[in-house]
Amino acid sequence: MPRVPRVFLPGHPVHVVQRGNNRGQVFFRPGDAQVYLGWLREGAEKHRVAVHAYVLMTNHIHLLVTPETAHGLPRAMRHVNWRYSRYANDSQERTGSIWEGRYRASLIEADSYFFACSRYIELNPVRAGMAESPRDYRWSSYKANAEGKADPIVTPHALYTAMGETAEDRAAAYRSLFEGALPEDALGAIRGAINGGWPLGPESFTGLVSRHAGQSMRRARRIRQSYVPGT
Repeated sequence: MPRVPRVFLPGHPVHVVQRGNNRGQVFFRPGDAQVYLGWLREGAEKHRVAVHAYVLMTNHIHLLVTPETAHGLPRAMRHVNWRYSRYANDSQERTGSIWEGRYRASLIEADSYFFACSRYIELNPVRAGMAESPRDYRWSSYKANAEGKADPIVTPHALYTAMGETAEDRAAAYRSLFEGALPEDALGAIRGAINGGWPLGPESFTGLVSRHAGQSMRRARRIRQSYVPGT
């Protein structure tokens, strides 16, 4: 079955997942995650990609970003992935690709799914059993978004800044989103979109993306959807 074409629309958020080769480990030592974040920040700034949420797991990463240009995200990901691969291979005395092929990406209709996707990303360590609360996990954007902690990686989205007049108000409003569980239908929609590369949003948004892609970007029907915990 042919790959779904990638379409990046300037100003529209994108959910990105990059997995380790054969779902293998990508962060080996305590400092590795910080090295990755340094290159992520460098690549995002250079190619004008705003990072709103992220989590670095043992064998994969999730990002919620908004590129300013159609080519910004691919260039930023190439920047960080190439540099981190060289670093990891050198430090671990290994060869070959550390990443599982190309990263997965799903365009997000912000009004419908921005906060659901952000929660999905920051709750990843909790679903994987690595933390009891998102605030207990070090390598994510939760403390920046929910507690106002300075994080040079994170750029607030307009929807986030509209949550309150002050930084404290915005952080409190964002924390309140985590008081209830993420609905199962939202979980299924986010997983299906990122696994298939489909846009995530209402029919009107899917139609917009389809027009830019030059072909239908409507999700193919499946009888069954697999799920891997901690994704």
